[in-house]
Parts: sequence; structure tokens; C-alpha cells
Amino acid sequence: MVVDINIGLKALGAGIAIGFAALGSGIGQGQAASAGVGAIAEKEELFGKAITLAALVETQAIYGFVIAILIMVLLK
Repeated sequence: MVVDINIGLKALGAGIAIGFAALGSGIGQGQAASAGVGAIAEKEELFGKAITLAALVETQAIYGFVIAILIMVLLK
């Protein structure tokens, strides 16, 4: 079975895109969540802001996923 090199390169590019995005998102999520827990321990009314900051970092992984899909679908 012969596989075109373009398919492999597309898969590699998509994997790199989602891998680095998820890695950065995970690191940022850990820092934001730990800071949020510390803030909530001192002032409970900061819960909404802490959740918002933790969710904001998650968008990096979503962007990486979208880029990976675009690479797989649009590139020939």
C-alpha cells in the first residue's frame, strides 16, 4: 500500500498544532486555577472572576483544534 507523503505531513502538522496548543493551555490552566483558588480562599465573591479566567485559557486548545481541522480539510 502506497501512502502519499502529503497525507503524512498534514497529519503531522495537525498533530503539532493541537499538541502545542493543548500543552500551552494546560500550563496556563494550572496557573490560572491555582491563582483562582488562592483568591477564592481570601474573598469568596471572586468565584465568578476566577472561573472566567480559568475558562479563558481553555480557548487556546480550541484554537489549536480548529487549526488542526483546517489543516486536514483545506490543504491538498
